[in-house]
Amino acid sequence: MKRKVVRHTDLAVYQRAFAVGMEVFHASKKFPAEEKYSLTDQVRRSSRSVCGNIAEGWRKRRYPASFVSKLNDAEGEAAETQSWLQFAVESGYLERDETRRLYSEYDEVIAMLITMQNHPEQWALSPPPRSNDHLKV
Repeated sequence: MKRKVVRHTDLAVYQRAFAVGMEVFHASKKFPAEEKYSLTDQVRRSSRSVCGNIAEGWRKRRYPASFVSKLNDAEGEAAETQSWLQFAVESGYLERDETRRLYSEYDEVIAMLITMQNHPEQWALSPPPRSNDHLKV
C-alpha cells in the first residue's frame, strides 16, 4: 500500500537524503581543523542542499518544469557530495569502506530523483486556474 505524500518530509527520497546527509555531517566531524572552511563546509553544504532542493521542488510541483529543475539541482548536489566524499577518502579523513556505503546511498538518492524527474506528472498538482476559465464562450 502506498502512503499518501502530503509534505516533502513524507517523500522516501527526502527521508533517505536526510538520513545520509546526517551521516555525512557526523563523518565530517573527523576532518582536521584546517579543513573547516573548505572540505568540511563544502561536503556539509552540498549534502544539506540535496534536501533543500527536494523541499523547494515539492512546493513548485504545480509547475512541472520548475519541479524537475529543482530535482535536477538536488541530483547535482548529491553528485557533488559524492565528489567531496572521494576527496575525504583520498585525503585520509574517512575510511574507504564507510565512504563506499555513503557514496552508494547517494547513488540510490540520485536514482530516485531521476525517476521522479522522468515522471513529474505523478507528483504534479493541477495548474492554477486561469483568471477567465470561469467564462463560457
